[in-house]
Amino acid sequence: MHALAVVLALWSLAVNAETVTGVVTRIADGDTLTLVDATSRQHTIRLADIDAPEIGQDFGQQSRTRLSALAFNQQALAQCTVREAKRPAVCLVTVSGKDIGLEQLRGGMAWYQQEGTQQTASERAGYEQAEFNAKIRRFGLWNSKNPTPPWEWRHGLPAE
Repeated sequence: MHALAVVLALWSLAVNAETVTGVVTRIADGDTLTLVDATSRQHTIRLADIDAPEIGQDFGQQSRTRLSALAFNQQALAQCTVREAKRPAVCLVTVSGKDIGLEQLRGGMAWYQQEGTQQTASERAGYEQAEFNAKIRRFGLWNSKNPTPPWEWRHGLPAE
């Protein structure tokens, strides 16, 4: 029965997957952007498998600035998984053939998040290695002693 559930889950992801191409017109923070497609439809996209500092958090603005340098006003390809209502699509985004989520990790501007990943083992290893290299080289947020992960920082905020 477990194998059947796994097969159905994978089939559901494949059926609900979507590819979007367009120009990046807005950078909200270090892991969220807006892409406008050829029909002028706006797509709010969260980069898959990373979590960047929030804007009000240490390194939040630097992370946003780095993502902007990588993607703003550039043609992008987004490979998206299931989209939840009123939530950004979660996508692997490439600009000029570069995975910009991976680039954020390499620059020390995000944490790798492997929960719910759709990555292959080699892709996971690449993300893990990028985060590890940024840590040991003290790039970006890893230059501070104990950077607070955004999921912990958000938990400390008052409820909206």
